[in-house]
Amino acid sequence: IFIEKQGNFGNKFTGDPASAGRYIECRVHPLAKEFLVTNPHITHYVPNFDGRDEEPEVYRAKIPLVLIMGAEGIAVGMSTKILPYNIREVLEAEIKCLKGEKFELYPDVATGGLIDVSNYNDGNGKIITRAKFDTSDEKKIVITELPVDSNAKSLLESIDNAYKAGKIKISSVDNFTTDKCCIEIKLPRGVYSKDVIDALYAHTDCEKSISCQMLVIKDNMPVAMTATEIIKYYAEKLVKIIKDELEFEKTQLTDKLHLRTIERIFVEERIYKSIETKKTQETVVKAVYDGFKPFKDELIRPLSDEDVSHLLAIPIRRISLYDINKNREEVKAIQARLKEIARRLKNLKACAVEYLEGMLGKFTDKSFSRHTKISSFSAVDVKAVSKRDTPLRYDSKTGYLGTSVSTGTEVLRVTPYDRIFFMRKTGMYMVCDVPERLFVDKGMWYCGYSEKESLSKVLFTVIYRDPKTQYAFIKRCRVEGYIMNRDYFIVPEGMEVLHVDTRNKFSFTLNFVPKPRLKITEQTFKAQDFEEKGLKTLGVRLVAREVESISLGGK
Repeated sequence: IFIEKQGNFGNKFTGDPASAGRYIECRVHPLAKEFLVTNPHITHYVPNFDGRDEEPEVYRAKIPLVLIMGAEGIAVGMSTKILPYNIREVLEAEIKCLKGEKFELYPDVATGGLIDVSNYNDGNGKIITRAKFDTSDEKKIVITELPVDSNAKSLLESIDNAYKAGKIKISSVDNFTTDKCCIEIKLPRGVYSKDVIDALYAHTDCEKSISCQMLVIKDNMPVAMTATEIIKYYAEKLVKIIKDELEFEKTQLTDKLHLRTIERIFVEERIYKSIETKKTQETVVKAVYDGFKPFKDELIRPLSDEDVSHLLAIPIRRISLYDINKNREEVKAIQARLKEIARRLKNLKACAVEYLEGMLGKFTDKSFSRHTKISSFSAVDVKAVSKRDTPLRYDSKTGYLGTSVSTGTEVLRVTPYDRIFFMRKTGMYMVCDVPERLFVDKGMWYCGYSEKESLSKVLFTVIYRDPKTQYAFIKRCRVEGYIMNRDYFIVPEGMEVLHVDTRNKFSFTLNFVPKPRLKITEQTFKAQDFEEKGLKTLGVRLVAREVESISLGGK
């Protein structure tokens, strides 16, 4: 706001960079002198880099520029992220602070958009920001305002990436952004705007969460502050600056009044006549001092050598044309101003409010109104809006499971955010993220979703055999808890799994090992006749005979 630009300085909407420095020009805006203290008499100066000159240590600001302009930076173990605020709202907040009234401040950026500030925590929390959509045409979505901290270029890239990953269904994207945002998204046949909006929020930068931290340099030290504390700090600072300016002006006017007074006495009382016969500098100076002795009560302060030098430097022509009435009017104006300064020094807060209200009058243009709309919305759950349309295949010939497996049988439809439960032929099971290609061996018994709501409904019936005795056992249980990417065994280690089933009711036949004089060679059981038990319990022995194989039947 303090730089008047000429040339191409880039575009905050499109993300285009500025032209090279040799093609652009800028100068300090007149507003800079309104907001920054440039008076060298009340600004602390320090030697420059080579000690040949002096430069201001810092120009004191009358308003919190760190809030108006925003700031971002990182250092060792520290970082700051301050979003910009609306200048009118900042000035109004300072006025309320000086009046002892309550105020609230929230970020505002020129690119517009929507923000949810429910977790903003006065500048040290986070905001959720969204793009603004025009969905008046159900077959087209037009982005009319950008999210905070975004531009059209970065937003288009995120939309393109989401489309390539199959996360959103769109037909084409056209960017018409110039001095305002206009990104047009056309939808394919059978897809409508209401079906795509949540996916855009979930999978692109149309919705972002931005964490903020107000870490500033205060008194040469990094300090974490809130927006409210910064406003209060600058309100006190403004009062002090106004006091310094008034006291400096008072000193200047007092000196000026003193000079006008001694000039008037010097001319009006013809003290200059007494020096006409003096032949040395010392006698001239003494004559001036002696001439002012009768009028010492009229002086603002005692006469000094500098004052005498000033009087002696007055040209004769100026003395002859001296206008006493004009001098008295000037003195009267100075005295009136000094009286006004004395009054203002007694009412510094009122002066600060008057200054801020005057500055507000310079920002009445529509361009200084709030651009970003404060709203309330919950972040879109990426998992909730993702459609399970990616096939997960298992190739029983190669033993591979994954989304990139092109052969075999489709076992599930998944999203990239799903987790799956699978059980190998050995009875070992695991929960993991959806794999692209994972070797699970041939003879996988089961594969399903791992959500506890889904998995806890699955009743596993496991029929296994002890290799030592050849006896068969049955175990019915559910898997209700797990740790990701960890191997578990559903049967005791070393057992041989004959069959795993997820039906609640079914029958099966055990085929016994043939032996001489063995009349009964098989026996049929119903799975539902056996009780469901805990996951860690041992199975129930079905029969005290050596089992060769198992055959499945119906219910």
